[in-house]
Amino acid sequence: MKETSETRSGLLYGIGAYSMWGLVPLFWPLVKPAGAVEILAHRMVWSLAVVVIALLALRRWAWIRELVSSPRKLAMITVAAAVISVNWGLYIWAVNNGRVVEASLGYFINPLVTIALGVLVLKERLRPAQWVAVGVGFSAVVVLAVGAGRPPWVSLTLAFSFAVYGLVKKKLNLGGLESLAAETAVLFLPALAYLIWLATQGTMSFGAHGVGHASLLASSGLITAVPLICFGAAAIRVPLSTLGLLQYLAPVFQFLLGILYFHEAMPAERWAGFALVWLALSTLTWDALRTARRSRTQVAKAEAQAAEAEVQAAAARVVARAAEAAAPAGPATPAGPAAPTTPSSAG
Repeated sequence: MKETSETRSGLLYGIGAYSMWGLVPLFWPLVKPAGAVEILAHRMVWSLAVVVIALLALRRWAWIRELVSSPRKLAMITVAAAVISVNWGLYIWAVNNGRVVEASLGYFINPLVTIALGVLVLKERLRPAQWVAVGVGFSAVVVLAVGAGRPPWVSLTLAFSFAVYGLVKKKLNLGGLESLAAETAVLFLPALAYLIWLATQGTMSFGAHGVGHASLLASSGLITAVPLICFGAAAIRVPLSTLGLLQYLAPVFQFLLGILYFHEAMPAERWAGFALVWLALSTLTWDALRTARRSRTQVAKAEAQAAEAEVQAAAARVVARAAEAAAPAGPATPAGPAAPTTPSSAG
């Protein structure tokens, strides 16, 4: 019963996290006229404040010593921070420049790019269905590029930057909240220096458009941290395969917002490209579910065989002890001849 409750709460956390990521395009236009780089800088600064408060509440500081004592991990955190800043900044720019649909495409094709990086960087071997999915995804990019007269660079940059970020995070093996704290700590000083420079130039929007606008910019830290905290809560409660399916919620919401709320154009070639991407993702999902089911079947079979072998071994031990107890006692050992008596010597 407890396990069912944990799974249900994990599912709700996961839906909440990906729904918030999917609906975040509604937030970034609210902080105009701040530019994308200024919004990004505020996001870095205020995110660090939020995660520090969360870490103080949870008393999770032991990881800092291990991180600081490892130059390799520090270098990886720096790479992750640089890559995610590109991803965040470009996404904000895309949303505030009427390219929400193109941004959603980036997160649709991200799983395909992640698989491609696994082959190129980690030398992973793909199953036939995964090769088919990657090939269909590549065809989708070609269709979109031909239809638009240019490559979908926003989508590709978002997909590749987030895939590289995920690759680094996988090698780093650091929790979501801790990783965000480390990344924003790396980005904090450059972001703060940029904001100070804007202030000295008189071009910073923070404080120049009222308390409400300044509060919205400051809340970008919550916008960043809260979904990640929900994601971390989901990750420890539901299987990875479930999280893999939930990840499509975010780009679906973004895609629908781009069409229905922001009224972005969807010509025939764009529909064709998206249809190919969805076909690739459907193939990928089907293959992942089939593989997971097959793995569970093999594990269950192996466990059943191990249990049967244990039962047989226990039965054999019982039979052996019963046979030993039922065996008749052996004949008594006959006594040897009496030793001759030595006569006493005459005195």
